[in-house]
Amino acid sequence: MPTAATPVDPRLDLFAEIDRLRRERKAVILAHYYQDPDIQDLADHLGDSLELAKRARDAKDAEVILFCGVHFMAETAKIVNPSKIVLIPDVTAGCSLAEQCPADQLRAWKQKHPDHVVVMYINCSAATKAESDVICTSSNAERVIRSIPADKPILFGPDKNLGAHLMKKLGRTMDLWPGACMVHETFSAQKIAALKARHPDAKFIAHPECEDHVLLLADYVGSTSKLLEFVKTDAGRKYIVGTETGILHTMHKAAPDKELIPVPYEDRTAACQGCNSCPHMKKNTVEKIYLALRDLQPRIEMTEAMRLRALKPLERMLALG
Repeated sequence: MPTAATPVDPRLDLFAEIDRLRRERKAVILAHYYQDPDIQDLADHLGDSLELAKRARDAKDAEVILFCGVHFMAETAKIVNPSKIVLIPDVTAGCSLAEQCPADQLRAWKQKHPDHVVVMYINCSAATKAESDVICTSSNAERVIRSIPADKPILFGPDKNLGAHLMKKLGRTMDLWPGACMVHETFSAQKIAALKARHPDAKFIAHPECEDHVLLLADYVGSTSKLLEFVKTDAGRKYIVGTETGILHTMHKAAPDKELIPVPYEDRTAACQGCNSCPHMKKNTVEKIYLALRDLQPRIEMTEAMRLRALKPLERMLALG
């Protein structure tokens, strides 16, 4: 079998080859909304972290799960469906949030707060999940927090902005891990305010990973899937979209008659080009998808002991619906 290093014949129709390999491998292709448009269009299922975790868990007939997202998402697929071969097009596609909360540091934090319930945002590694009591996504975080008795203190991580938003909305005090998403933290409140002034008929919608001074400007705050649903069903005609720009492709398809404006970002470094686009998500390409299906590499692997420990908090989340 050829390796991933083998050059790809430029004459190949990669989309046709992916379809052929998808059938031959009995593969299901899952893709996050932040992937490039071509990848979104070729996926069998498109969704946010919660929806894709469910799709991975329920992929009974597939033999291969190809996960077009970042590493923690593919790890989650392997955790919930271990009998499948789980592939990721680019194994180096990481996550700034996951990198900011390694398992050993979370373990040390827990030891200082032994009476706390540990709630971790799904944007973390399998090893970090294994140190948690329950996982949440931005879609179900409110439900997860409400499920914890009011007299139980909470450690929440790794996203401080999502945690702060939940504290404000639910009136629940939590100790927050000091992590943040590299994309959502670049959004400029000053530029958003100026954009709203230029487009007074536009609604500003934002993901709760944004900083509080940005969320204060928002007409609606919600997870990736909830932002999509809001644009589809709301009576407005124009939206400033405060999350990673990949979602705009699906929003345009779902609501072609509506105008979508990507949120402006603060150019904090000279190297910042297109900071409202996640560089990790964009590491996946159509060519890498073809190679992954051709070679059945790179695979997500972990020890069974690690998987079982990480599975428990994920099952607690999924049991909440």
